[in-house]
Amino acid sequence: MSFFKKFFTKEKKEDLDKGLEKTKTGFFEKLTKAVAGKSTIDVEVLDELENILISSDVGLDTTIKIIERIEKRVAEDKYLNASELDSIMRDEIVRLLEENNTEDLDDFDVPEGKKPYVLLVVGVNGVGKTTTIGKLAHQFKLKGKKVVIGAGDTFRAAAVDQLKIWSERVGCDFYSKGMNTDPAAVAYETTDYAIKNDCDVAIIDTAGRLHTKVNLMNELGKIKRSVGKRLEGAPHDVLLVLDATTGQNAIEQAKQFTAATEVTCLALTKLDGTAKGGVAIGISDQFKIPIKYIGVGEEIDKLQVFNKRIFVESLFKRPETV
Repeated sequence: MSFFKKFFTKEKKEDLDKGLEKTKTGFFEKLTKAVAGKSTIDVEVLDELENILISSDVGLDTTIKIIERIEKRVAEDKYLNASELDSIMRDEIVRLLEENNTEDLDDFDVPEGKKPYVLLVVGVNGVGKTTTIGKLAHQFKLKGKKVVIGAGDTFRAAAVDQLKIWSERVGCDFYSKGMNTDPAAVAYETTDYAIKNDCDVAIIDTAGRLHTKVNLMNELGKIKRSVGKRLEGAPHDVLLVLDATTGQNAIEQAKQFTAATEVTCLALTKLDGTAKGGVAIGISDQFKIPIKYIGVGEEIDKLQVFNKRIFVESLFKRPETV
């Protein structure tokens, strides 16, 4: 069974198309104007395309790479019709994502040989970190996995309370030591709980504060070491949650967190609420970190695994209004 048939049902494709609607509408309105009356992809079209990609928060460095790739295609093929620009961009962006370690996931599967699979979740307050944890727990539960959520953000009462509510909603286990306790101790004991209670997955929250880099590095480093003391090789993944609506600010957050700890994967939230969906391409390219999950709606089932080809196909599916 192909990946598309296994996970990307018609409903999920529709969710993705709808989630990227704001990004697509703005992008294609500008692109249509850029190629209007043009028969070939000339310098003027490429200059306008550069502006469009940057305004979609793809980022300057990544935009330059895409433009250079298109220029190379134009030079090699000698003549390319302006109407072919969509397909050329689609091809080159998929290739770019392939080079950036972004692998297509087979649903919300737990890596083999890792039980419990320990996932440390990092990110600033307000990006949708708590919601992403809850939705992830829900998806793992749907796969028949036993899940425990660890409330490691012990400095914010709402974080602990919200995670508890999510655990009850999802029907998974919950571990907390309450407010103002040592996050590293919570991480250690959540891992211990997962081992002793035969859990398949332990998702551990962390404080959503932007410290100085030194403090952030020290705190996250302590948490990682604490987990590793209880389970060798854990945490198996460090998931950085970023808010797509913040555009270039999400890239700045990624810089701070990747400098502070070894981030292994990304979740990009709130794609349905922004015209800045191009930031997914820029972040993946700049940090060479695979995107694993994307949020395309507020509902509990609107978290999806990231499939680069399907994402780019949806991104370049022109809205009917354009």
